[in-house]
Amino acid sequence: MRERLRAAGGEFGGIMLETNRILDRTDGSLRRAGCGLRVRSAKVLEGTGGGAKMTFKGPAQPGAFKTREEVEVFVEDAEAAVAVLERLGYVKILEYEKRRERWRLGGCVIELDEPARLGLFVEIEGPDDEIIREVQRRLGLEGSKHLTASYVEMASRYCEENGIVDCRLTID
Repeated sequence: MRERLRAAGGEFGGIMLETNRILDRTDGSLRRAGCGLRVRSAKVLEGTGGGAKMTFKGPAQPGAFKTREEVEVFVEDAEAAVAVLERLGYVKILEYEKRRERWRLGGCVIELDEPARLGLFVEIEGPDDEIIREVQRRLGLEGSKHLTASYVEMASRYCEENGIVDCRLTID
C-alpha cells in the first residue's frame, strides 16, 4: 500500500502510536445507541502530530461509506480527561493501542492502521463519496471489502473470544 501511495503521489504525514480509551455509561447505553466516547493520546514515532483529544461519536449514518457525527476537543492530558469522565460516572470499557501511518492523497486522508491483535487496515476519509471512490480507484482498492465494524467492536469481540477480562490490547 505504501508503494501504491507513493506511485499515486501521496504525501506521507507521519507515524503515531495511539492509545485509545473507550468509555461508556455504567448501563452501556452509549454503545447500545451506536455511540462512542473515546479519549485518545498519540505519541509521534515519525513525522509530526501527536497530542490528546476526547471524541464523541454518534450513530452510523446511512450511505455507501461509514459516516458518523464526531465532536472532538483537544485535551492537555489524556489520563486527566479519563479521570474527569470517571468522576462524572463513565467507566472505561476498553483500551487498545494502534499504530497509525498517515498519508494524504486527492483531498483524502489515508491511514494505514495496525490496531493491536486485529490485523492491518486501510482507512480513507474524504469530503464526499465521489472523492473517496476516486482515491480508492487510484490506489487499486475499488473492489476491496468495506468493513462496517469499528475497531472498538472488533477489539471487544477479540477480548470476549480470548478471555481478556480487562479488555486492554497493547502492541508488543
